[in-house]
Amino acid sequence: MSPLESAVLGLYFFILVILAIFGLHRYIMVYLYFRHKDRRAQPRPLPATLPRVTVQLPLYNEMYVTERLLDSVCAIRYPRELLQIQVLDDSTDETTAIASAAVERRRQEGFDVEYVHRTDRTGYKAGALEHGLATATGEFVLIFDADFIAPADILEKTIGHFDDPKVGMIQVRWDHINRDYSLLTQVQSILLDGHFILEHGGRNRGGRFFNFNGTAGIWRRTAIEDAGGWQHDTLTEDLDLSYRAQLKGWRFVFVQDVVSPAEIPVEMNAFKSQQHRWAKGSIQTCKKLLPKILASDQPLPIKIEAAFHLTANFAYPLMVMLTLLMFPAMVIRYNMGWYEMMMIDVPLFMGATLSVCSFYLVSQREIFGTSWKSRLRYLPAVLSTGIGLSVNNAKAVLEALIGQDSPFTRTPKYRVEAAGDDWKQRRYRGTLTLAPYIELALALYCTVMAVYAVDNAIFGTLPFILLFQFGFFYAAGLSLVQNMDRPSLVGEQEVLAEE
Repeated sequence: MSPLESAVLGLYFFILVILAIFGLHRYIMVYLYFRHKDRRAQPRPLPATLPRVTVQLPLYNEMYVTERLLDSVCAIRYPRELLQIQVLDDSTDETTAIASAAVERRRQEGFDVEYVHRTDRTGYKAGALEHGLATATGEFVLIFDADFIAPADILEKTIGHFDDPKVGMIQVRWDHINRDYSLLTQVQSILLDGHFILEHGGRNRGGRFFNFNGTAGIWRRTAIEDAGGWQHDTLTEDLDLSYRAQLKGWRFVFVQDVVSPAEIPVEMNAFKSQQHRWAKGSIQTCKKLLPKILASDQPLPIKIEAAFHLTANFAYPLMVMLTLLMFPAMVIRYNMGWYEMMMIDVPLFMGATLSVCSFYLVSQREIFGTSWKSRLRYLPAVLSTGIGLSVNNAKAVLEALIGQDSPFTRTPKYRVEAAGDDWKQRRYRGTLTLAPYIELALALYCTVMAVYAVDNAIFGTLPFILLFQFGFFYAAGLSLVQNMDRPSLVGEQEVLAEE
């Protein structure tokens, strides 16, 4: 082999091994989940003396879902005299009128509801939460994003965990109102199910750190303050505060059996925008806190798990590099002998793929019980969508590494709950970026690679090539088609520009 060929193969296998290690980590999550099943946090009854609770509802241009959110919060079973509700509205559109009118109606019904409108969005969501704490009267703070529906029993089943004075935060599990709306919402639901059931469940049961997800969670106010409060130097203020609080010694609890339904994005560009924010914010948090975590006196298993958690999104730029290297590596290896690909490439690909499949299948079994097998048909789409997101999320990772600032772009919500609900005529939409065109180019590149594999009877790697091909075609095609399929709405670009 020439030096260039050696370099290509060396980098190719290095990336494959790193991705396989990230895949192995998923097995560790499953192991921790079942190994410590006796530590599953159960719902607890209300304490004898009920504390005062503040519910914070951060909003930004949420005209379609604001009333639904407030209605559900007002239905929480808890004494009204002990429940303060803060509508923290940074909106620049009709949401302000909708929210203020809804607050006034509820105030007349006897609810302690405060409407707070900021014209300066300093700190975005973190800034709004921080601003709200100045007038919050609760010992505990329950937070819901606009796309959620508060379960009526959330305080009845969780507040009792705070009898332990070291418990700083309780996170409940998300469910998905519009899970069955489309293939995209099915895929997102499975991805989130795996995160909550196995990542949160495994980490919490195994005594590792896990994070508040920004919504559907309850904080002890003193834990927020002790950890340094809400900070807005990352796009994931929830992840940042979570690690700072746990480093301070606060314990978190994940209550899997209390479920808060939420609307997930029905539009690919909105989904990508959300994923970009989460990926970039996690790497920003990694840069900010991982050195402190590794230098702390925390046990080694906690440090190792934190490192895996905070570096997980590095897999996306590696995935893009792997895609580009697959074809030259295939040609080089084929000229050396096809059997070597079968001995090395295929096992590594299988290891990474099977880890993802088993991870998400276990989460579906835990949620759906005996009907989990009906979820099998979505696994290829789950795998492909994860691959298709790699361009979008790799961009986010690189931006975080070089310190490029970007605003907190909220995810558009349309109040889509059932199959017949239309969203295409509604005002908000995700922003089309350059990513779909790069994804389309990679899809075509994978098509050429697939043709080469068929022509040369390299069938062992063909299924993996087709997964990559479909993933990039799906991510690019849906982004472009949905963008073209939407009418240009008056005032829309003005709203998006502020995001």
